[in-house]
Amino acid sequence: MTTQKHLFMFFLVICLSISYTQAQEIFISNTSNRTCTSLNGKWQYVVDAYETGGMGGMPIFKNYEPKEKSDRVEYGFTSGRTLWVPGSWNIQKPELSYFEGSIWYRKTFNKENIAKDKRYFIYVGAANYKTTVSFNGKILGEHEGGFTPFSYEVTNLLQAKDNYVIIGVNNSREADYIPSKVTDWFNHGGITRDVKLIEVSKTFINNYFIALDKSTLHLKTKQIKGKIQLTGSELPEKVNVIIPELNINKEVTVNKDGDTEFKLDVKKLELWSPENPKLYDITLTAGDDKISDEIGFRTIETKGKQILLNGKPVFLKGICLHDENPLRKDRANNMEDAKLVLSWAQELGCNFLRLAHYPHQEKIVRLADKMGILLWEELPLYWGIQWGNPEVLKKAKAQYAEMINRDYNRASSIIWSVANETAPTEDRTKFLSELADYIRSIDDTRLISAACKKDQEADGHPDSVYTYNDPLMKKLDIISFNEYLGWYGGFPEECRNKSFKAGLEKPIIVTEFGGGALQGFHGDSLTRWSEEFQEYLYKESIAMFDKIDGLAGMTPWILVDFQSPLRQLPEIQDGWNRKGLISEKGYKKKAFFILKKYYETK
Repeated sequence: MTTQKHLFMFFLVICLSISYTQAQEIFISNTSNRTCTSLNGKWQYVVDAYETGGMGGMPIFKNYEPKEKSDRVEYGFTSGRTLWVPGSWNIQKPELSYFEGSIWYRKTFNKENIAKDKRYFIYVGAANYKTTVSFNGKILGEHEGGFTPFSYEVTNLLQAKDNYVIIGVNNSREADYIPSKVTDWFNHGGITRDVKLIEVSKTFINNYFIALDKSTLHLKTKQIKGKIQLTGSELPEKVNVIIPELNINKEVTVNKDGDTEFKLDVKKLELWSPENPKLYDITLTAGDDKISDEIGFRTIETKGKQILLNGKPVFLKGICLHDENPLRKDRANNMEDAKLVLSWAQELGCNFLRLAHYPHQEKIVRLADKMGILLWEELPLYWGIQWGNPEVLKKAKAQYAEMINRDYNRASSIIWSVANETAPTEDRTKFLSELADYIRSIDDTRLISAACKKDQEADGHPDSVYTYNDPLMKKLDIISFNEYLGWYGGFPEECRNKSFKAGLEKPIIVTEFGGGALQGFHGDSLTRWSEEFQEYLYKESIAMFDKIDGLAGMTPWILVDFQSPLRQLPEIQDGWNRKGLISEKGYKKKAFFILKKYYETK
């Protein structure tokens, strides 16, 4: 830890000791269907270049302003210095293009008609990476993780006029973070998703989990199982579960701890699938609280080398995706961003997306529900993770719990991935095995996988067979691997002589393959960076993978070119990873149509 970090932590501890509100972080699901006030828009900001949390001996979250002409205040939030929320600070100000450090945001607002019988929470959809939230001069708490939502209660602090939220965000890269210090994507800093003031009843439904019991799939009477979590001092005796289209209005007894479990028998249930993305309107009521959602019911499982959706084999025609709008060069944060990339994916012929390499915005998951696109979701357990550090494992579990809480009720989400391109050391395998067990313990409705590395060419078959013997595969439902033959080593024609052997009776997904091409740059099929080279590589790679016994899907890398500081070849990359099938300006490359044609045959 740097001296600056020691100073910041010391300063923050002192501030916490005198200003902490005892606010507890609480997960609130389905915020788009709750009463809320948007706090999006222009926020004033202060750059905390030395990461001290204060300037001139004054903590920034205290919002000091001079009241007399002799007052000394050595920082200030002004209307002349603003950043849009949600949004990456890197793309909004030239001087912040590659800035990594701390910036403190301030939003002021009034709240008329504060109801005495309501509770109020500040909700942040995501902020990258470490976030300190304060309200009206009191620190509420600190959240770690750049892609998952969090909220804090402000009921006792909220006032009719002159409220101020001050949020400090630090996007520095550290060895014990998730992800670690080096990634192949852009480190967007700031408050990157929606901020809201949420209004709920004194006792309210903060979360719920509703799914089809897969053991009843083949029965005439199917069963929907669920769990509802309430928070509040005075719990109601009953909760109602209402699904009008299924003629269900079920009254369920509330347990003393606020958790309520239920089972619903259903004789005629229309299952969700890419061909028929059926969603049911569901309403939950508890006392004065009421929350509605649209939920689809499906099962996902494996049998031998097949993936079964609703009991039937499905081939996952996929593509990888980063959570970025390339046209704006910003982290994706709205429904228009989601519609843009999902429309491209459907045009490609996809029924499946790998949301790489971290949780994407909730809006894309909800839209995938409506459009009938299956999803693979993951945490950035990636290069350089400290596998032997138990604190990092705690962080992984916490961040996975937040993602599962957010997306559990989305039928489109079918696979949780625990890692990408990680070397199979003993510490790593133990870490990821324990994480996989943890995920299964809180969600048994999805499959688990990981994008693994190949071992080597098998003994006795040095010119033809790649083997996959990662010990982690025994923990996984699906064997998945990345393979860049023809791009990172060799030439595309070498794909013709290769085959793959995994040694386990499990379905296989090829999670990455491909190569870079600058859209509009043309040459013959051996001219690196040309559209023709990428096109040729796709033809040879697809033919190679299509021969795999047990191939159940693929997600080539990647749908759209994306920003990455690792990619700096002048006049070709210029800060962009060029492996996309679509350019950052929205133009399709030749390889797009090769993959589209292949998917038309599956």
